[in-house]
Amino acid sequence: MFNFTRETYNYLSQYIIGAAIEVHKELGPGLLESVYEACMVKELQNRGLRVESQVILPLYYKGVKLDKEFKIDLLVEDEVVVELKSVEEIKTVHEVQLLTYLKLANKKLGLLINFNVPVLTQGVKRRINGEL
Repeated sequence: MFNFTRETYNYLSQYIIGAAIEVHKELGPGLLESVYEACMVKELQNRGLRVESQVILPLYYKGVKLDKEFKIDLLVEDEVVVELKSVEEIKTVHEVQLLTYLKLANKKLGLLINFNVPVLTQGVKRRINGEL
């Protein structure tokens, strides 16, 4: 279990990106998001991290829970939201989705990872909700 400081968030995000690079090296681009998700779960678990996939995020509007929910692709160590994509390019709407999930889940750090790129580091966006 981590004590979450700025350094811990930085370390954890580097660790998650390293896992994504490993998955990308093994599989390459062009597969379905669900394939990358399953492999990311396995890779992060192999690295000793606690990870949940398809985490339900209920929608509250003015304090009332509505009959609508979102799903976070991955939640690592109950702190870092990871949204996975396998798209031609990351669009603003993908980044906004991540920021919204961070706010709704009350989490500080999120990673948006697009596996459909030649070099994975070109497909990684890191977003912060507030301050670390």
